[in-house]
Amino acid sequence: MTDPKVPAVALYEPDIPQNTGTILRLCACLGITAHLIEPAGFPVTDRAFRRAGMDYLDQVAIERHASFAAFDAWRREQGLELTLFTTRGAVSYLDHDYRRPQVLLFGRESAGVPDRVVEAADTRLIIPMREGLRSLNIAMAVAMASGEMIRQRRG
Repeated sequence: MTDPKVPAVALYEPDIPQNTGTILRLCACLGITAHLIEPAGFPVTDRAFRRAGMDYLDQVAIERHASFAAFDAWRREQGLELTLFTTRGAVSYLDHDYRRPQVLLFGRESAGVPDRVVEAADTRLIIPMREGLRSLNIAMAVAMASGEMIRQRRG
């Protein structure tokens, strides 16, 4: 069971193992719980992560969810808001209140999230970027959002 006071990020069906490894390392270093929503585009076992050189695996709290439906049921049971980072968001991630119990959700690198996931989100945030550019690397987006969440929650 996740403590709502501990920051949490979730990855929706991640498909690039190197990005996931970078995000798991970030979570380990910052004390953030990582939620992996399957299916992923690669094996998400501890053995596979160790083989990929994830040397911080023992330092990160990872929770796996067999599907978005299972994840969504879990977060509702925990009383956590779902905060989705999406290019379809209207509110800047810098204008959001991260002090409420919530989990930050990031979509697949190749396709984002389907409409049903967008609709399930309590909040949809965007990282403002220059016109004409598509998106940031997901690990960069998670780092930016996590930094703002920790900044707001400190003290």
